[in-house]
Amino acid sequence: MTESQQRTPDKETGGDDRGKSSLTRRGGGAPATRGRTTIADGVVEKIAGMATRDVVGVHAMGSGLSRTFGAVRDRVPGGSRSVTRGVKAEVGESQTALDLEIVVDYGVSIGDVARDVRENVVAAVERMTGLEVVEVNIAVSDVKLPDEEDDEEQPEPRLQ
Repeated sequence: MTESQQRTPDKETGGDDRGKSSLTRRGGGAPATRGRTTIADGVVEKIAGMATRDVVGVHAMGSGLSRTFGAVRDRVPGGSRSVTRGVKAEVGESQTALDLEIVVDYGVSIGDVARDVRENVVAAVERMTGLEVVEVNIAVSDVKLPDEEDDEEQPEPRLQ
């Protein structure tokens, strides 16, 4: 038998070790498969909210009332913009479903914006979480007209 034909011992199955200590296996399966990972609804909501805001034609997220309250909350010192406004996620063990409420800019194709939002959200959530996105429901609650005042803009100071 030549050197290349000789069998090397299989340490995991207890082959011929000849003087070497045998390898002890602890646990079952590969280390990456041991245990369970859970992902909170809020994590998926943040990812989906960021992915939605990245789409051209999405002006804001949430209903008029939630945007108004959010704008007030954003102005409070130490407050931050809520990336989950207008996003609701239901997360299972391996799948998630999302409901989004958006405001689109006037003049854009709502169908195109909705398609782009779905594609961007599905790609981001599946890439970052490994969950299968089974549905992304989109409700367009308003259209931002060019001459409308923005609810989320900072008001001008009254004192100068």
